[in-house]
Amino acid sequence: MTGSTVNILDLWPTKLVKKMLPDYNDPNRELLKLARNWDKTKKDLTTDYKHNNPFEIDEPATNWLRENVNQVMIEYLRAIGIDFSVDWQIHGWINVNRSGDYHDPHNHPHCYLSGTYYVKVPLPVKSNLSRRDVRPNHITFYDPRTGFNMQSISGDPYIDPEHSVMPEPGLLMLWPAGLMHFVHPNLSNETRVSISFNIILKWEDHYLPSQN
Repeated sequence: MTGSTVNILDLWPTKLVKKMLPDYNDPNRELLKLARNWDKTKKDLTTDYKHNNPFEIDEPATNWLRENVNQVMIEYLRAIGIDFSVDWQIHGWINVNRSGDYHDPHNHPHCYLSGTYYVKVPLPVKSNLSRRDVRPNHITFYDPRTGFNMQSISGDPYIDPEHSVMPEPGLLMLWPAGLMHFVHPNLSNETRVSISFNIILKWEDHYLPSQN
């Protein structure tokens, strides 16, 4: 049909937010002190994600981080076109990963969005391993559409079923909670310290999508 317009839709995209927070040095020093103090006194700090929520602490550094997470949440909602009021709470936990520590591929059930803020990340170290795909301290996200890359060709944006990020201090990331991700092993003798969190919606009936 001559002169017809081609309509190409971008269906089922996955939004991944990456934001370097300004003026993070002083807050990170305080957050690192909090992480080290809790690591000494609280059992299973990293794996007991149901307790020890740093977002409940009323201190300058935790208040700073809470404000930034809330702002990124607002920016995310605006980016996906949600124009009605949404109320949420933040539940977080501190990760202190020593040499060899990692997190298996997983997602975060029972919440809307998940994220991580990076307080301390060891500098890259040279690995004696022969594999080129060893990515210490990276976080990798996996395409939720299983097998979608099976017939991709060179240049196709869906050729790679995974996306890896090498975090750095001051980086805040946010993603849909159902997205599978893997935290690669820390191969450094230094600790990797981050604060992970879930965005839990305070339910309202107007959140229900239209059935039309």
